[in-house]
Amino acid sequence: MTARRALITGATGFVGSRLAYRLVHDGWDVTIVVRPGSDRLLVKDFVGRLTVYEHDGTTVSMTSLVRQTGPEVVFHLASLFLSQHRASDIEPLIRSNILFGTQLLEAMAAADVRLLVNAGTSWQHYEGRAYSPVNLYAATKQAFETILQYYLETSSLRVITLKLFDTYGPGDPRPKLFHLLRRTAESRQPLAMSPGEQLIDLVHIDDVVNAFVLAAQRLASLPAGHETYSVSSGAPLRLRDLVALYEQVTGATLPITWGGRPYRPREVMTPWHDERPLPGWSPKISLEEGIRQLR
Repeated sequence: MTARRALITGATGFVGSRLAYRLVHDGWDVTIVVRPGSDRLLVKDFVGRLTVYEHDGTTVSMTSLVRQTGPEVVFHLASLFLSQHRASDIEPLIRSNILFGTQLLEAMAAADVRLLVNAGTSWQHYEGRAYSPVNLYAATKQAFETILQYYLETSSLRVITLKLFDTYGPGDPRPKLFHLLRRTAESRQPLAMSPGEQLIDLVHIDDVVNAFVLAAQRLASLPAGHETYSVSSGAPLRLRDLVALYEQVTGATLPITWGGRPYRPREVMTPWHDERPLPGWSPKISLEEGIRQLR
């Protein structure tokens, strides 16, 4: 792998911060793009080994950044995730998931930066369809890919989009399932959950980061174009079985009230599974081992 200069968006999030740490550890020259006032807690331990650029929201600023840093690979992970939106969320979703990414593409085209690893979501494929957004978040991710097509047809851009499923790992501050289960185990307060028949596809953060690094390596030898791959465990579990596994590994007994709340609108009962995995990649960390790391 010859590319050693990387630009990362979304590096203050869980997945992006772990990718940034991996690249820095591997000797890359890494620049991260942040918003003014953004929380940098997840990169605080190694921020001195990064170049941090505050983006002011303009295309001019983004273009200047890309030209100055001259990255060989751009990792685009920045997004605003909302499982359900309110009317007041429309503007932030558009700014974060469409406008910001389009500014990045325009800057890459202006600076002749050609390699992009983009983070998509399996939620662009409700009920396994070629395209059916689970929610507005997923629709904005698809909208960005539609805009991306213009830049693919008018430049020498090479892109790999990695469609992510649920991610987890130690140090994850997001209020996701394992965080909720740990809190329930500590408080002993009953937790109302759905009937629990939906399948959950969980991939450990280290495996996800490996996929991004491998995608960057693959891009170096590809012609212009766009490839899309899934980053899936290949072994989704029913929510009920996942909670039982958590109890088995941790020794906790959780006061779960199954059926205590309904399924969410457009609940994903069976994760999308039609897309091929990234060549050369497979998950290495079992769910049991990953849960042990959370203790």
